[in-house]
Amino acid sequence: MAQTGKMQTYQDAIEAMLTRSVILPTELLAEIENFIEENKHLGYTTREEFIRDSARWRLKFLKKECEYVEIPKEKYGRLNEAVKMMNMPYYNAQDFIHKQMEHVLEQFDKWLEEKRDVTHRLRNTSLSHGM
Repeated sequence: MAQTGKMQTYQDAIEAMLTRSVILPTELLAEIENFIEENKHLGYTTREEFIRDSARWRLKFLKKECEYVEIPKEKYGRLNEAVKMMNMPYYNAQDFIHKQMEHVLEQFDKWLEEKRDVTHRLRNTSLSHGM
């Protein structure tokens, strides 16, 4: 039965299978299945679930909604450890990175504002002396 609850004809079933199926190399499927088996803590139970999630991440990346920065796992883990052990005012490495970025961007906005003010004052001074 289709999702509509109606019985499918053989032709409908074949067409649905062809339009909703993706052919992947056997080696890639095996790698995905091994990854799921070795990383059950991530919550994937089927390769279809993993592939859907992977496709969503790839689309998000390609649409350039977010920028991704590669940080070696070892360093990221050490940063997490440092944040926790040093009782820093952050929840974890991700929180640290985001708050540092926000802090620098706030400083940048202030710097830009000061630069605009100085440029504006200089223009007004040169205009008043030029008259």
